[in-house]
Amino acid sequence: MKCNVGGIDRTGRIVIGIVLLAIGLMVPMDTLWQVVVLVLAAIALVTAVVRFCPVNAAIGLNTCEQAKEEGGK
Repeated sequence: MKCNVGGIDRTGRIVIGIVLLAIGLMVPMDTLWQVVVLVLAAIALVTAVVRFCPVNAAIGLNTCEQAKEEGGK
């Protein structure tokens, strides 16, 4: 898996993941919605940590600085 998540994209995923995690754990809601919010939080955090997103790969989006530097040579 090549890096395709970096910079602002990665920071945004971390922030969104933490916010969704806090909402999922602290806000009273139905169990189904709590699971949905926590799964979305996990997806955001995991894709930020591993720096790879299958959706980005499928649509050809790459925000990783390393790949941009290599492509510019």
